[in-house]
Amino acid sequence: MPDHTLGTPVLELRDRRIYRVGDGSPVVWLIDDRELGGILVNAPPFSDATLRAIRAVTRPAYLFLPSRRGARDLAAWHDAGLEILAFEAEAPAIRAAGGIVDIAFNRKQRLSRTIDFLPMAGVTEGSCALRLKNLPGVIFFGPMLAPGPDGWPTLTPNPDDHSWEARLFGALGVKDLKFAYAFCDRFEPGKTRFGPDADAQIQRHIEAIFED
Repeated sequence: MPDHTLGTPVLELRDRRIYRVGDGSPVVWLIDDRELGGILVNAPPFSDATLRAIRAVTRPAYLFLPSRRGARDLAAWHDAGLEILAFEAEAPAIRAAGGIVDIAFNRKQRLSRTIDFLPMAGVTEGSCALRLKNLPGVIFFGPMLAPGPDGWPTLTPNPDDHSWEARLFGALGVKDLKFAYAFCDRFEPGKTRFGPDADAQIQRHIEAIFED
């Protein structure tokens, strides 16, 4: 019988807990935020069992799409009461594929006082990360970064990138950010590394790319 619980959090912070939802690709993360409720990062395939598992730990409120690649069963999640969020440059492609976007935010908007967005176009036209700003700091990079040989998320080219140059430009901004933990669309338990010194490790990898 499949296990429809979320298990223990991958990361527990003072005001938030982060869970991995299922084992599909791209990886789906759930942020249990004390103030806002549940924020899904990418959409899991919809099922009543998955919805019950999420509701067992938090009140699901938002579904954030770092890119169109994480868009699945959006109408069902919308009908379950979640607001679908995507960067304004990514929303047209999601809608063109039959998806729903309730809020197409711009680069100046925030989800809350301590949660904002970091547009990082390149993988797709409107790829965007989500940041939990308050210390220790967490960034959900979606497809913009992926685990390298040592397990730390890094910048790697993909044959279907919208623009590798845009990805390089976006990575320059990452070098100036302070954050302890980083998650992306790929995750292998026991192998992928996500913190607590993610900023230093990711910045080290990005600097090496620009030195080559």
